[in-house]
Amino acid sequence: MRPAQLLTILDTEFTSTRSGHHTPVMLWGPPGVGKSDMVRQTADRHDVPVIDIRLSQMEPSDLRGIPFRHEEHVEWAVPAILPDAERHGPEGLLFLDEITSAPPSVSAAAYQLILDRRLGEYQVPDGWAIFAAGNRQGDRGVTYTMPAPLANRFSHFEVDTHLDDWVAWAYQNGIDERVIAFLRFRPELLFDFDPAHNPVAFPSPRSWEFAHRGLQKFGNNPALLQGTLQACVGPAAGVELTAFVNSLDKMPDLDDIIAGKPVPTPDEIDLQYAVAAALVGRAIRARESADAARVIGNILNYAGQFPQREMGVMLVSDLHRAIGEFLFTVPEFGDWANAIADVMLYE
Repeated sequence: MRPAQLLTILDTEFTSTRSGHHTPVMLWGPPGVGKSDMVRQTADRHDVPVIDIRLSQMEPSDLRGIPFRHEEHVEWAVPAILPDAERHGPEGLLFLDEITSAPPSVSAAAYQLILDRRLGEYQVPDGWAIFAAGNRQGDRGVTYTMPAPLANRFSHFEVDTHLDDWVAWAYQNGIDERVIAFLRFRPELLFDFDPAHNPVAFPSPRSWEFAHRGLQKFGNNPALLQGTLQACVGPAAGVELTAFVNSLDKMPDLDDIIAGKPVPTPDEIDLQYAVAAALVGRAIRARESADAARVIGNILNYAGQFPQREMGVMLVSDLHRAIGEFLFTVPEFGDWANAIADVMLYE
């Protein structure tokens, strides 16, 4: 399932704790596709805490607690890491990460916690949702087969990669427009992991964020840039991204486009992707300014000039994901939409 759909599911599962309809969710997927990040995004949207418990690093007693004698009985000291309404708040997310890497003895200790929302005398607060994530057995991670009793305590979703969803996230999080443009140009490299070869560095949504950081640190050091990018996304993808970045000196003047001056579109497809990504970035930065409508209007005018109109459609689609409904209030949007109506309706 694509990330945008899963985010809606996680949102709904969190709010369903208020009506008593929550079902624990298990996210499956290879490394680097954003499973943990989606849980954190859900917590951020609802402004609630996340308690991230890495079951692969725990012993059964770390969950169950430590027994101690109280008069003639044995009681259990509840681990401080488990959600507590007084310490952590009445609502939040309990995230059991790397659950498929946990030894069976630890998984068994989690059975009651996940389904019954309790461990012995401990009770998970009503407003806390339970999410978990793990790698599949074919992903070359350290994994155990999930026991049937544990699996039956979750609803299960497999995380797919989806370029449009990643691009929307990238613009929201300030990812370098050169990385976004490159992946628009080479979409198959968003995620390229072959577990049979067990690569050390490979392209994934997570490692492209590392490449973004590498560009910020070593963009002005050509001798180190390619090696840095290869260290993030693998040898082949790192070479391609470096070549793409080095070709951008042929890009047209973005300031002239923003100013509404006549600027020809580049002939090279890779440069067209680069221009489109850079213009979306300019629109985002101009969104809160008094000049926003003029800037976005000139971008829309330029979007209609691409020889392949699908390129303009991609630019405006990304623009809409980035700035929202404000796009439809710009007068030039109507002109652009009429000009490409046959593409949207028939192609």
